[in-house]
Parts: sequence; structure tokens; C-alpha cells
Amino acid sequence: MLFKSKIKWITLFVLTLSLGSLVAHLSLTKFSSMNLVQYSAKDALSHDFPNIGSPGGRNKRLWGAVRSLESLQPYANPRNSYAVLNENSNGFIYAKIFGGFEKIRSSICDLVTISRLLNATLVIPEIQESTRSKGISYKFKSFSYLYDEEQFIASLKNDVNVVKSLPEYLKAARRRNEFPTFKPQYSASPNFYVKEILPSLKKAKVVGLIITDGGCLQSILPPRMSEFQRLRCRVAFHALQFRPEIQIIGHRIVERLRAWGQPFLAYHPGLVRDTLAYHGCAELFQDVHTELIQYRRTQMIKQGIINEELSVDSHLRRENGSCPLMPEEVGLLLRAMGYPSKTIIYLAGSQTFGGQRLLIPLRAMFANLVDCTSLCSKTELSDLVGPETHLPPDIFQLPRPKSEEQLKEEWNRAGPRPRPLPPPPDRPMYQHEKEGWYGWITENEKEPDPSPMDLRMQAHRLLWDALDYIVSVQADAFFPGFNNDGSGWPDFSGLVIGQRLYERASSRTFRPDRKTIASLFNITRDDMYHPKRNWTLSAKEHLKRSLSEDGLIRQSLLSKPTSFLSHPLPECSCRISSVEITKQIKGKDGRFLYGGEEECPKWMQSAGAEGVRSDDTELAEDDNDVVEQLESDGADVTSSLTSLIDHDEEWDPND
Repeated sequence: MLFKSKIKWITLFVLTLSLGSLVAHLSLTKFSSMNLVQYSAKDALSHDFPNIGSPGGRNKRLWGAVRSLESLQPYANPRNSYAVLNENSNGFIYAKIFGGFEKIRSSICDLVTISRLLNATLVIPEIQESTRSKGISYKFKSFSYLYDEEQFIASLKNDVNVVKSLPEYLKAARRRNEFPTFKPQYSASPNFYVKEILPSLKKAKVVGLIITDGGCLQSILPPRMSEFQRLRCRVAFHALQFRPEIQIIGHRIVERLRAWGQPFLAYHPGLVRDTLAYHGCAELFQDVHTELIQYRRTQMIKQGIINEELSVDSHLRRENGSCPLMPEEVGLLLRAMGYPSKTIIYLAGSQTFGGQRLLIPLRAMFANLVDCTSLCSKTELSDLVGPETHLPPDIFQLPRPKSEEQLKEEWNRAGPRPRPLPPPPDRPMYQHEKEGWYGWITENEKEPDPSPMDLRMQAHRLLWDALDYIVSVQADAFFPGFNNDGSGWPDFSGLVIGQRLYERASSRTFRPDRKTIASLFNITRDDMYHPKRNWTLSAKEHLKRSLSEDGLIRQSLLSKPTSFLSHPLPECSCRISSVEITKQIKGKDGRFLYGGEEECPKWMQSAGAEGVRSDDTELAEDDNDVVEQLESDGADVTSSLTSLIDHDEEWDPND
């Protein structure tokens, strides 16, 4: 009895201590939760770069300008042969543009060029992704949701007559669809417009164009139409300015990135569902994302966009360079190039198909991976969107239960006996499994129409892409994950590369060959995180070549036939005469792809030559340094070199 009573007292004592501990922990949680601070990318970066505002070390081997391209200068001004704008217009052209950010920007440039070709007055085009029916703010109207209308009209006053809308006496006729409407192909030739559309324009005085493929004029024009190519550049790089609110937020993001005193790299994954479906890259993903890509590919086959089978070998497509570089592979390439783990990487792109799961390996290698949502407050982004009417949220609804009659009918249709055992009861479908735009794939065979909230989010993505475009153009380095895919559609990375090439050709813009990269990763697929030193040198050499003239020439052969804005050379550039031209490359048609630029005017010669000489002096001093400036911790460098030596069977002591 005495023994049992001791056990009871001990048990009571233990329970009392447990209860007291629980009360103490709950009290601490209650009072300490008030002081919790939400994660902020700015606070996280301050730990890596404590000297905020002071210029940090800048390794020119990683961030310096490409010397072989410094002689190229932007020069899209009209030449002496450019005719004065004819005030007697042949009529009005209005257009509806379908598609995302890339297609919109490319289509507007083609529209202005066509208006000049036909001597027509251009009505501000209607961007279908940002019309009032999509639920955008009442403050904006289609074009003005993204771009500055006044700047657009004023900048083109010497090239094309641009008006905000049709005259009042023509609006009613347009509503009655009395004017001819055309849907030109993406690569329509100038002859198509002169022979097919110009007669209708002169007769009806108004024609409409519907543009769906991201353009309506062929990329490469005859040599006699070089002024039209320069007009394209003036539209894309000067007239198409984002509305002031977007520019303010975009430049503010750049200032916040520069405030840490370190250069930053912009990276656009290019993981878009339509492009992945077009090339058959479904097997590179998992689970629901594979099904979503295959569903979209099925739709493309039915629409005649693709003339291939539904199921293809995605890994073979990746080896051919038709599939994107995954974020993990990009991280390994940047690490092979020498970028330290503290490098600031700005993630561009309003949507990354595959979600945050694909970015986990890249974030593990480069912790300072940020985007516009982590550098801007919710208030700043909401002010950019403007006041919007309230929309009901997309609430998940459970499927309607089947009645007894429906169950009996299904049982009778099950087939002749002996019948199998009935299936186990369905487990309940939880809300988190159905949330998101992809939830339909688990139950339905047809993708539902977008909801009002989905349409509004599509319009919002135009704004996020605009912010990313500003940051990517001004970044110290840019790395594309998927461009020059061969689909014929303009892509975000291609437009960024083209504007960086136009504004400052010597900026560090990587142009990797995905086929070569795939072959490199096939060599070390089993040991990607600890490659041999020879593999690292090969990857580094390829990336260096992609920055130089070799990468630029390869880019011109792939991108210019489908998108002039991705390679606006030689029409929209000039070359400083004091700098020696190393290469001159011509295409199959005999026209220059590189090295055929005109000599810059005298007023540009002095400033450009001084800039080149100063950069050469800085680089020469940097090359004479015995000790290279390191941007990573010494311990990390030592350990990485040790691992390279341990894993390299072909180490050359003379390296």
C-alpha cells in the first residue's frame, strides 16, 4: 500500500509540472507573437551586405563590360533618305492585339511600321488582356493600362500620325462592323499589305487588324526598307514607354537592389506552359504539371499549331536544345562561372510554370534570390494596379453527390456478371487540393473558362512583366533560361536581350547554347554538384563565348529571322571608327549580321571613344593584379577547390 501511494504522489507531481510547463509556454507564445516580424528580403540582404550604400568590390571578370562589343553604339535615327511624313493619310487603321506582354510589345512595333508603309493614321491599338471587361481599374483604358499614350503619340509625330480613337462619325459604322477586317499572319510580307490591304484602306478609309501571334510583319525586310527597321527600333526603345507609375516602381526596385553596394544578375526562367507544350517538354515535370502541359499540347494539335504526335521524348528534346534550362542547371552554371553564393539574383517573369518547387535548388545555391514581390510592399503594388471593383473569390465547391437512381444506373451499365467488387469509398477532397488555376485537372477532362478573377490576374501579370522588364534591362548581367526556341513567337528574354544590345551592347548578357549545355550536363549528370575541374572549365569557357562576338553571331542566326527586336543589328547601331572591327559576318542572303554597321556620326565619336579607352585602362589594370578580388568567403573557396581536386582524375598541374 505504501508503494502504491508513493506512485500516486509521483504521478500527481509529474502532471502538475507538465501542466505548469504548458501554461508557461502558452503565455510566452501569446506575448511573444506580438513581436514577430514578417520576413523581408531587404532585412535578409542586410546580413550579407552590412555596408549598405557604400560601393562594394566589383569583380570585372564577373561583372565587367565585354570589350569586343564596346564599339557598338545605339543609333536608330533616320538617315538622309527618310521621307517626310505625308499629311494626306489614306485612312485609319485600328487593331485588336491578343496575347501576353511579349506579343503585345512586338505587335505594336509592327503596327506602327505598317501604318508608315501604307501612309495610314494609326488608332491607339486595343490590348485585349487589359480591357475593361477583364476587371481592371476604371482609371485606365486598354493601352494606357501598360503604356504612356501621350509619350507614344509625341514620340512618333515625325513618323506616323497616331490618334487616340476614331472620329465620331466613324465610330457608329465600326460598331456595325461595316469596315473590312483582316487577320494577317505573323510573318506577313510588305507586299501583302500593299496589294491586299491598301486598296481596301483607300476604298473604305478604315480597316481593322486582328493580331494574335505576336506580330504581323516579317522580321527581316529587304535592304531598301532599312528605314522601316529603324522605325521599329524607335518604337520599341523610345516610343513605347511604360506609364509613369510603372516606371517609378521599376526604377525604385533597381535603386533598392543597387543600395546594397553590389551588382546584381537578372534571370528569366522562361517556363511558360504554351511554349513547353509546343516543344513537348512535359516529361521534365512531375504529376499535375505534366498533365497540364499534355492537355495544352492536345489543344494545339487540334488547332493545327502543332503537326506532331502528342507524346514525344522530352529528354531527347532537351538534348536538342528545344527545352528550357531548369533553374537548378542555371544555378550550377552560374556557380561554375564563379559567381559566389551571396550574389543577388533577381527572378523575372510574372509566372514560372512548375511553381516554387523548381526554384528550391537555385535558392539553395543562391540564397539572395528576390523578385518584385519581395522588394515592394503590398501597398506599392496595389497602388500600381489602381482601384478595382470587388469580385467574388473563386470558392471551391464540392461535387454534387450522386442520387440513388444514378448509382443504380451506373451499376446496371457496369457489364455482365461476375462483376468485380465495388470500389472503396472515395476519400474526401480537401479544399487545398482544389485551390489554384490547375485544380480542374484532377476531376474534369476539359479546362474551364477563366473566371473573372482569373481574367483580372492575367491583366495584373502585364504589370509585373513590365516591372521585370525594366529591372532586367538595367541589370548588371542577364541570364535567359529559354529563348530562341524556334516557335516563332516573341519571348521575354529575346526582347530584353535586344534592348540591352541596343542600349549598351557591351553589357554582360549571356546567350547560352542549350544543346551544348545539355551535352555538358549529360557528362556529369550523376555528380552535378561536384563536377570535375575540366567540366567546370568547359562550362565557363562556353559561357564566356556566349558573352562575346561568337555568342552574338549565333544569336543573330537564330533570333533575327523570327524577331527583329531581339537582334536589331546592324540597322539600329553604329560603330566607333577608332575601334578595329574584328569580324564581319553575312547571312545566307548576303546581308550583314554583324560588322556591317555604319560609322557613328562625329558628335558620337569622341564620347564613345573616350568611354572605350577608359574601360580598357580599367581592365588592363585589373589584369595586372596578382591577386584576384574574391567575392566569396575564403573558407568556401578553399573547400570548393579541395573538392574539385579530390574529384578530378585528369588534374593538370600546369593549370
